[in-house]
Amino acid sequence: MSEPMVADDVTLGEGVKVYPFSNLYGCTIGDRTRVGTFVEIQRGAQIGCDCKISSHSFICEGVTIEDGVFIGHNVTFINDRYPRAVNADGSMQTDADWTLERTLVETRASVGSSTTILCGLTIGRGAVVGAGSVVTKDVPAYTVVAGVPARVVRKLEGKDGRTA
Repeated sequence: MSEPMVADDVTLGEGVKVYPFSNLYGCTIGDRTRVGTFVEIQRGAQIGCDCKISSHSFICEGVTIEDGVFIGHNVTFINDRYPRAVNADGSMQTDADWTLERTLVETRASVGSSTTILCGLTIGRGAVVGAGSVVTKDVPAYTVVAGVPARVVRKLEGKDGRTA
């Protein structure tokens, strides 16, 4: 069985489990977090403690995921609002030719499988994003959103953000 690719510049907390065929570099992963197979987590990404990052997900530079967050299978984060391969003059773009836009997923949020999260957003504490959604704007805390584009479906109630 193949080992995950974990670069020397990755900071792993205690009890972190990274499954085979994953690619991690320049990121920080908190205690007891599980990273599924075929996941890429890029430099500068920060993952909190007690998270579950399911298989085939992509977490790019500029993404911060706080503690206790669930990321479903095949979730994709985006960090560039206007991605291009080349500049107007046809030259290849470099790191200097684009603007990193940060995204925050707050504590105990849950992001369903095959969701795409555009850049520069916050998914609030305890929020739930339905599978297959495209998140184009901030998601309020303790709210369920779903669809393309994701829209509020309902508010969550109760002390822990679950429906009462």
